[in-house]
Amino acid sequence: MHPLSPAAAAAMDFSQNSLFGYMEDLQELTIIERPVRRSLKTPEEIERLTVDEDLSDIERAVYLLSAGQDIQGTSVIANLPLLMRQNPAETLRRVLPKVRDALHVAGVEMQLTAAVSFLTILQDESVSVHTYAHSFLQVILLHLEHRDAGVSNAWLETLLSVIEVLPKDTLRHEILNPLVSKAQLSQTVQSRLVSCKILGKLTNKFDALAIKREILPLVKSLCQDVEYEVRSCMCRQLENIAQGIGTELTKSVVLPELIELSRDEGSSVRLAAFETLVNLLDIFDTDDRSQTILPVVKSFCEKSFKADESILISLSFHLGKLCHGLYGIFTPDQHLRFLEFYKKLCTLGLQQENGHNENQIPPQILEQEKKYISVRKNCAYNFPAMIVFVDPKNFHMELYSTFFCLCHDPEVPVRYTIAICFYEVSKLLNSGVYLIHKELITLLQDESLEVLDALIDHLPEILELMSTGGESSVQENKLSSLPDLVPALTAAEQRAAASLKWRTHEKLLQKYACLPQVISSDQIYYRFLQRMFTIMMTNNVLPVQKAASRTLCIFLRYNRKQEQRHEVIQKLIEQLGQGKSYWNRLRFLDTCEFIIEIFSKSFFCKYFFLPAIELTHDPVANVRMKLCYLLPKVKSTLKIPADKHLLQQLEMCVRKLLCQEKDKDVLAIVKRTVLELDRMEMSMDAFQKKFYEKDLLDQEKEREELLLLEMEQLEKEKQQNDGRPMSDKTFEKKRRDSKTPTSLPKSLPIPVPGSSSATPSTSKEIKKSKLIRSQSFNNQAFHAKYGNLDKCTTSKSSTAAYTPSVSGLSKTSMISLTDDSFRTRNTNSAPSSFSSNTSLPSTSRGTGNSVDPKSSGSKDTQPRKATLKSRKSNP
Repeated sequence: MHPLSPAAAAAMDFSQNSLFGYMEDLQELTIIERPVRRSLKTPEEIERLTVDEDLSDIERAVYLLSAGQDIQGTSVIANLPLLMRQNPAETLRRVLPKVRDALHVAGVEMQLTAAVSFLTILQDESVSVHTYAHSFLQVILLHLEHRDAGVSNAWLETLLSVIEVLPKDTLRHEILNPLVSKAQLSQTVQSRLVSCKILGKLTNKFDALAIKREILPLVKSLCQDVEYEVRSCMCRQLENIAQGIGTELTKSVVLPELIELSRDEGSSVRLAAFETLVNLLDIFDTDDRSQTILPVVKSFCEKSFKADESILISLSFHLGKLCHGLYGIFTPDQHLRFLEFYKKLCTLGLQQENGHNENQIPPQILEQEKKYISVRKNCAYNFPAMIVFVDPKNFHMELYSTFFCLCHDPEVPVRYTIAICFYEVSKLLNSGVYLIHKELITLLQDESLEVLDALIDHLPEILELMSTGGESSVQENKLSSLPDLVPALTAAEQRAAASLKWRTHEKLLQKYACLPQVISSDQIYYRFLQRMFTIMMTNNVLPVQKAASRTLCIFLRYNRKQEQRHEVIQKLIEQLGQGKSYWNRLRFLDTCEFIIEIFSKSFFCKYFFLPAIELTHDPVANVRMKLCYLLPKVKSTLKIPADKHLLQQLEMCVRKLLCQEKDKDVLAIVKRTVLELDRMEMSMDAFQKKFYEKDLLDQEKEREELLLLEMEQLEKEKQQNDGRPMSDKTFEKKRRDSKTPTSLPKSLPIPVPGSSSATPSTSKEIKKSKLIRSQSFNNQAFHAKYGNLDKCTTSKSSTAAYTPSVSGLSKTSMISLTDDSFRTRNTNSAPSSFSSNTSLPSTSRGTGNSVDPKSSGSKDTQPRKATLKSRKSNP
């Protein structure tokens, strides 16, 4: 035996001292538990809280309000709206009197609950307005002056909502007439404050004459109240009163009161007068603004730095509206002074030394710095208005340095606010948007994800303005003057990916779908597309993976090189569709759904149809289940008779699922899917009237995919002939003769059964227009389609009913394949650049009735063994 170590011996020390220590610990635990035991209800208390289960809701409510405890009474009052909906007559007759009695002695919680319940009953319209006023209005008025300020405010909010629906007679007799006495100086301050808010609400319910005769005398009296709180409160209601009495009375009655209150000894009263004046600027004419209001505003601004910082906060918030309202009446000197005042506010607090430790700063200094941050934040909020104030043409000289300071402000709230306003600033600058390129990069590289999240809300629109120089016509600069954009975008995505804020990461990936509109295809391929693959393969957040998948599909849709497109397709199939992880195979099905939405039907059928339906043999039930949900969309991509062989393989896979599926959940979904497939109608090669719009949309997608091929071919020809002297005529003839047999004309004819197929036009004018369109494809095609991608849902279209047997196609197979209506859908209907190489499982749409195992992938027509080994063997 080995001797025990000292640590082990100490751990096994059962000496008397050690046992006493354990006992003391147990006694401490007992003391901790005692309050818990005391809080348990005694049998007597439980008996008092027990209610007979046979009582109805009304009887139970009456009993609890009469003999129950406060918590039970509060519960009854909280359920009062429900009782009113169920049995309003009995509730008003039996329950409401008990509620009135209970509220006389109720505590704060029950009072707050009653105020909310009364408001809910009004909003639910459980009773008529007349009944509500008769039953509830007096209770509300009775508790308006409760000694608790929170309770009083809750009842006041309920009363202000009730005033909106009450008739004039009720308002005059029940509220306005008693208000005359409540607003007197002999009443409490709280009573006069309540009167101010009620008066502001009543002005919207009476005509101007009644307001002048009955309400304005009370308003003037309260504006001259001895308490600054009352004067301030009444001053803030003058805006509502002015809107109710009209322009003339506002000038003669309200404006003089505001001017007098703006000189009040109380700072809060002056602040209320200033804010009310700013909000009423639109009512006053030019003379009133220049002669009366402008001097008041100038005086207020000059004294603001000597006053409390709270005044600066309000002034900075209203400065944009103030400058807009007074625009046109400033002299050049006044204009410059207000602009300098704004610039000074934008840097307020930044001149102080910040090298000291924050823990050593006195509390009053910290509070002051917080107010300064609020001032600069408000200045950032008003920056677009100040651009209008100085004119966008003068931005560089007057405001650029201020904008630079706001974008580099040390505080996150300031940078967050300027990031929100960045899009508005870009729109206002228009052709001068290039001036703020560097600030865009700065905000994209900001260390705070909150700033990045605010900026990317309008990132597509900002980048579009940057790429077009603020002009509506599309240009070819592709942000060539901003080389730091791509590194900044990639760094922003990596920062979002490394954080725990996956929603910001998801939003950023969704916004990156706009990149084909603003940067080159090669930049997207080498800097972004591979990153989308990595996110799909490694990220653990499903919404982020789906966002990456959809953005990758859009990148693929507008990629301009056939070799790169084939590489991406091959990766999708091999690494996702045939991946070892079932999670990757699920993401492949998500990608297939996006492919159906974004690409043409022929593209999906050529490259993704067979790899998708192969997953019916997947060993994981979740994958097979997800595929079953996708099968109706998969079938909607088929057109008869060109895709008859694909339909046969789809039917074969569904039959095998029905016969061989062992998972009961998957089998139930398969049966529902079969019924849905039976109800679907197959789309025909020829246009059908009921699917006309969807077929046109698909045709447009296919035409744009073909345009990409032509564009690539023409660019290659240009590169090959760059070193040779060639005249324009020779090059034009070369381009005309280089048209591939599979390329479709720009305007595909709408085939009509019985008519001969239209032949592609090879005129010089059409070819020239194609070249022009090709050169600007990334901007034009994407701009037209990007906004509609969310609306491009795949049609569930077909004319032949789905049957699980191949024989169900007999009627469809009887269609004459020599009919001219099907000649446009032959083996050459798929784009030539999408022709499969040996590594891509492609499916051409043939016109023959038989299926050639070698040409259409025979290994996919047979059941694939559900093993990972067989998955690797397939391309």
